[in-house]
Amino acid sequence: MANPNVQEIIEKQVLTVAKAVEDKIDEEIAALDRLDLDDIEALRERRLQQMKKMAEKRSRWISLGHGEYTEIPSEKDFFSVVKASDRVVCHFYRDNWPCKVMDKHMGILAKQHIETRFVKIHAEKSPFLAEKLKILVLPTLALIKNAKVDDYVVGFDELGGTDEFNTEDLEERLAKAQVIFFEGESSLNSSKSSAQTRRSVRQSESHDSSDSD
Repeated sequence: MANPNVQEIIEKQVLTVAKAVEDKIDEEIAALDRLDLDDIEALRERRLQQMKKMAEKRSRWISLGHGEYTEIPSEKDFFSVVKASDRVVCHFYRDNWPCKVMDKHMGILAKQHIETRFVKIHAEKSPFLAEKLKILVLPTLALIKNAKVDDYVVGFDELGGTDEFNTEDLEERLAKAQVIFFEGESSLNSSKSSAQTRRSVRQSESHDSSDSD
């Protein structure tokens, strides 16, 4: 049986916390009660302006090629791409199975994270860039912010060390580098069932393996 004094202390602490929560709720209710029509209209106008700015951003992103996973045709085009967008994920690839696995995940994330440009460039056809950015292992993702390479994802080592990693694993790694916007639960879970989302690309696309080098 608990010591009566300890029990009394615990009860007092619980009551103190409950009172603080109640006071906070009362303050919020009172603040809402004090809102007049002008305040509500000001809040509405502010919200409309925020929505308008976001719509303008989305329109600009789409015009720059965001929302799709595309290939940069040449080295000179790389620089114009990274200068045009604040956040770019560039996949340095060659025609082999590991790079095809990365392609699948990149294609999914490009549609989910319209705020970021997702592109790829053939490493063997881009010797200047590969040397300048020290691209030694393929696939490598260059994570670019404000036209500067800020981080790299090299191979699959940070994604479980296997090509059977999930798209969410890559999404979380990109979020850690702050090259995509990410809050809490994976954005993929809102549009796909758990079974679909957690299925690896290798499992879902195993019939492509005959094309690998």
